[in-house]
Amino acid sequence: MTIGKMIIKVKQWLQSLSFRTGVIVLLCCIPFYILSFAQMLLPISVAAKGVLWTVLFGMAKTCQYGGLTILGVEGYKLLKNKFNLSSKQ
Repeated sequence: MTIGKMIIKVKQWLQSLSFRTGVIVLLCCIPFYILSFAQMLLPISVAAKGVLWTVLFGMAKTCQYGGLTILGVEGYKLLKNKFNLSSKQ
């Protein structure tokens, strides 16, 4: 199986998941973003900080793009409208 076919299969699988799952995965990126920068305050070596930042920031981006893939265009519009309506009230 080529890489292109694998990517298409993963994308199709992610899109088959529910809206709620997409929102949960998308919200998981928030703690990873916070941790990726907060770990800079730890008293560890610069190399370890670099590795931690790379891993945590990568996880944040993975959750972000995975969540957006699960939601899709229609789910993203629904979520955006939900936040716009709640901020106007």
